[in-house]
Amino acid sequence: MSKIPLTLRGVEKLREELKRLKSVERPAIVKAIAEARAHGDISENAEFHAAKEQQGFIEGRIASLEHKLATAQVVDVTKVNAGGKVVFGATVKIADEDGKQARYQIVGEDEADSKSGLISINSPIARALIGKKEGDVVEVAAPGGTRELEILGVEYL
Repeated sequence: MSKIPLTLRGVEKLREELKRLKSVERPAIVKAIAEARAHGDISENAEFHAAKEQQGFIEGRIASLEHKLATAQVVDVTKVNAGGKVVFGATVKIADEDGKQARYQIVGEDEADSKSGLISINSPIARALIGKKEGDVVEVAAPGGTRELEILGVEYL
């Protein structure tokens, strides 16, 4: 069983979603199914079938979250001592060939949100940055062609 890397913030976010699904969503859908059943013949009851489909989705998500949390390898970024190298959880400031700067934190798949500056460890940019240090220039294969990025700084926040 392979470990799923997550930051402390990512684990907390998944735990909150799991709690919400179990304590709010699941009871609400059980109630909706009971109400739909009370309307009579369930074979032609669209509300019943929609509620059952939603229940399947919720139960699948709960199982997925429980699995991810059980197999999580939690990384406390503040305790990482990578000697200035880019590692999982690091926040990296980069500049492209045009001088345009960006700041990204390398996180797990479930935490990724590029609009918030959180990129997946499996993204092309993160894969190119891992193991490099401040001052290095890396090439990233992007859909628009290969881009060069210079690492301006690495932080472990």
